Amino acid sequence: MIEDHSDGLFRFGGDTLNTALYLARLTENVPINVAFATSIGIDLDSNLLLAAWKKEGIDTRFVTQLVDKFPGRYRIKTDKQGERSFKYQRSNSAARYYLTSSPGALTRFIAGRTGDYLYVSGISLAIISPEDRVWLFDALARFKANGGKVIFDNNYRPVLWNKKEVLPTYQSAMALADIAFLTDEDEFEIYQDNSLDGIISRAKQYNTTETIIKRGSEPCIIINSQGEQQAVSAEPVTNLVDTCAAGDAFAAGYLSQRLQHASVEHCAQFAHRVAGRVIQYSGAIVDRKVMADLF
Repeated sequence: MIEDHSDGLFRFGGDTLNTALYLARLTENVPINVAFATSIGIDLDSNLLLAAWKKEGIDTRFVTQLVDKFPGRYRIKTDKQGERSFKYQRSNSAARYYLTSSPGALTRFIAGRTGDYLYVSGISLAIISPEDRVWLFDALARFKANGGKVIFDNNYRPVLWNKKEVLPTYQSAMALADIAFLTDEDEFEIYQDNSLDGIISRAKQYNTTETIIKRGSEPCIIINSQGEQQAVSAEPVTNLVDTCAAGDAFAAGYLSQRLQHASVEHCAQFAHRVAGRVIQYSGAIVDRKVMADLF
């Protein structure tokens, strides 16, 4: 996606991209390869996107370019508290057609990937067709059967969904997830239940190795496969500028340590630290220099 911010600056971003990019930065000195799978166009903006991703060390082998499509856009408005609102322009977004136009790219990744991880978000599921979701869930099941692991982030944008499709889609995703990141506010909207206990109860119904409930500045909650839960606090951030990509950065921070077999408590502490750094600057993707001490 291309971001047009209310400050007039032109930037690149997008939920799974943000996580991939921050994860690539945070693991650049360890043997972890971060690939990104999507479609873009062949226009100037698309080529700039591709070049930027490669510069960040992201593996782009699974990115395809479509002749008649373009990157999606969204305009972000940030209020005085750093909270943001979105206006989407996605109707001709190339990413919508990734599975329709080039399923072979993802199939190549899924085949025989023992020990690899595939990360998908609620926005990823929202922008593709119902038929492509069926294909994707079947592919994820094959991926798991081959020894791969699925990571699901619930990122929920109501404007992108047919309401009748939301619950069955999210339930199918959770049933496949080995690791799940659930933002509390998104869960509240999806299930119309403003209860942390409700999120925890639902999470325990699935066979995830761990579920991490993101709660902004409040302690995150981690639930393991035995149903045991642990709260990990975040350090206060006094210079909050822009909460865009806070959850994406948290996921990247958590995974950067978990993929190196760190304890869940350490992973959550580091995730809070990464997210806390990102929200002190404008935009989804902050300058490398302001987080260089985290690499």
